[in-house]
Amino acid sequence: MKYIEWFENHGKRHAKVMEKLKDKSDDEVIEYFRFDNMVKNEPGFCPLYKDNKKCHDYEELNCYLCACPNFRFDDEGVEKQDDKTVYSICSIDSKDGSQYIGDDYIHQNCSGCIVPHREKYIKKHFSRDWFEIMKDVVIKK
Repeated sequence: MKYIEWFENHGKRHAKVMEKLKDKSDDEVIEYFRFDNMVKNEPGFCPLYKDNKKCHDYEELNCYLCACPNFRFDDEGVEKQDDKTVYSICSIDSKDGSQYIGDDYIHQNCSGCIVPHREKYIKKHFSRDWFEIMKDVVIKK
């Protein structure tokens, strides 16, 4: 699956959850997106939920900003590094991120980073329009 397909499908799932929460306060919405609640109430939101598995090893994981606003991708490639195509990067160069390097490709590996999954960060960047928060994720050439 291409990044853009996942991104657009995830945005639609996020919008469906937000429609259910339209009468909730911002704080209530953020609380709703806590991992334990999402596993119980939104099992189709993430494929990992069926196994009660977290994408990041963090006790207070919040899933509101799944698809980090600092992640950048281009399915055609962001740039070339030697003989490899870079498909995704971290715009803040998180010290907890890394790169997955294959024979001819490089992808950002965000599994060690929890920046967007902290409620303090979410509150700072909160918008009820998920696509507005994520507007810079897709690299436009």
